[in-house]
Amino acid sequence: MEQISHRKLRSGWTTGACATAAAKAAHTALLTGEFADPVCITLPGGERPCFALALSEKGEGWARAGVVKDAGDDPDVTHGALIIVTLRVLPEGAGIVFKAGSGVGVVTLPGLPVAVGEPAINPAPRLMISDALRGVAAAHGARCDLEVEISIPGGEKLAARTMNPRLGVRGGLSVLGTSGVVRPYSCAAWIAAIREGVDVARALGLAHIAACTGRVSEAAARTYFGLPEQALIDMGDFAGGVLKYVRAHPVQRLTIAGGFAKMAKLGRGALDLHSARSSVDFSWLAELAGMAEISRANTARAALEMAHDAGIDLAAPVARAARDAARGVLRDSPVALDVLVTDRQGRVIAHAG
Repeated sequence: MEQISHRKLRSGWTTGACATAAAKAAHTALLTGEFADPVCITLPGGERPCFALALSEKGEGWARAGVVKDAGDDPDVTHGALIIVTLRVLPEGAGIVFKAGSGVGVVTLPGLPVAVGEPAINPAPRLMISDALRGVAAAHGARCDLEVEISIPGGEKLAARTMNPRLGVRGGLSVLGTSGVVRPYSCAAWIAAIREGVDVARALGLAHIAACTGRVSEAAARTYFGLPEQALIDMGDFAGGVLKYVRAHPVQRLTIAGGFAKMAKLGRGALDLHSARSSVDFSWLAELAGMAEISRANTARAALEMAHDAGIDLAAPVARAARDAARGVLRDSPVALDVLVTDRQGRVIAHAG
């Protein structure tokens, strides 16, 4: 039986919060000649975190500050990245203009919350940064006409480990975050990428999307159904995140694809399929197979092999149970739903449609 850890995990800060802190420090330096270090900001939920500066530079009409992102115990690819904001004074009346610096992407496909051609800086971080800059300007009786360039050194390489290339974000990472706080294992950035993936697929008019737990099941689903790249959603362990979003933002057809163990968890109603937060119910698998000895298996793979050796198809009832559990989350949303189960080699071993 898999062990579920209950260790208390540490929260962290979103990329948007770090960029807000860097922007506030740089603006303070523009107006006073001195960087606020540490720099404190107010988040939408009322929290007031303070950030140490890892970089501070200024010149005539510009200032630059950098903050190292601490995502806490969340498995975020940008944990430890340096978030740099360079401010440049613009002519009066220009307002606040955002620019993608090195390592920050530009949007090239419709469906994302910012327009094609814009820097991949989402609306919530834009608002947080703008509010912080206006607050500094008001405190010093100054106007607020600024170019805000956000850079993340190494961001283009990090972006290859995210859904950005598939979503049409080219050249680097997105600046994300709504609350400013990263909750441990909420994987806010991953959930945001799932939602953006669905939005892009809908904007492109794709009738069928496949949400997959990993690369193996993704390759299987793509081949099995002949789907284009933008129809594939890397949901990881967040089946619930996909199903709840599609329930509110329907597509014509949704496939959930994953390995036997994760689909067995979904079949028992688990919506977070990570091994630390859900486990395979071997007694239930034994009941499905009609083989009591399966209840003593120590892995899902072993249970599947025991059933196979006995001439029993265990994958098919697991696929049906996963489909039924997923249908329960979708409720009456007008979405055709099916489940694809793969083995470790990427072969399709069950399809409940």
